[in-house]
Amino acid sequence: MPIRRAVRRVVSLVPSLTEAVAGTAPELLVGATDWCDHPAGLDVVRVGGTKNPDPARITALAPDLVLANEEENRAPDLAALRAAGLNVLVTEVRTLPQAFGELERVLVDGCGLPRPGWLVDAEDAWRDVRADAPGVRAVVPVWRRPWMVLGRDTFAGDVLARLGVANVHAGHSERYPRVPIGELNACGAELVVLPDEPYRFTADDGPEAFPGLPCALVDGRHLTWYGPSLTEAPAVLGAALRAAGH
Repeated sequence: MPIRRAVRRVVSLVPSLTEAVAGTAPELLVGATDWCDHPAGLDVVRVGGTKNPDPARITALAPDLVLANEEENRAPDLAALRAAGLNVLVTEVRTLPQAFGELERVLVDGCGLPRPGWLVDAEDAWRDVRADAPGVRAVVPVWRRPWMVLGRDTFAGDVLARLGVANVHAGHSERYPRVPIGELNACGAELVVLPDEPYRFTADDGPEAFPGLPCALVDGRHLTWYGPSLTEAPAVLGAALRAAGH
């Protein structure tokens, strides 16, 4: 059996995975993106954005492992890091079970860490979550100017489905389709779910575009991140949906 090289230095290009490593073995993390803002006060070298990381700065950190995601990071950037001789682990997360599996792959297989207690707690938190079929029909914008919504095959869509929210655009051919606001208002939705990231929807910016429809303002970190936030996500998101009448 091959001996795996010890991992002592990790650069993360994914906010969720940054939080996961920092919440498990913070001493391993030496670099992260400008968007990695959890946990608060994270003191590591910043290596640029998720879409425009600085390969030279990352290489200078001499990481044993670079963590990435097929959706958040661009293939050419990851290829450049590999060409520089770096070990890049690329995750794919489009469902909740896949998130749990990829977190174990990153932390246990990738970083050589024991399975963290928070991951067990997160699985426990979601184990008894059962959606009431068929669920409230909802539209889930993630951007405006232009309007973009959750489409098919997304992690956030799977999370909402488990909480009893049926994404109207789940069958769309695109994962994040652009849909004019008139079509969104005419799609038969009973609810609008407005996260505060990537676009920062607020009570004053978003609900006014959907007259007559209840709007649930939700924490984007609990909806779209896969890491320690998953332990709180069912309760936090559930409370936001109930506040909107669902």
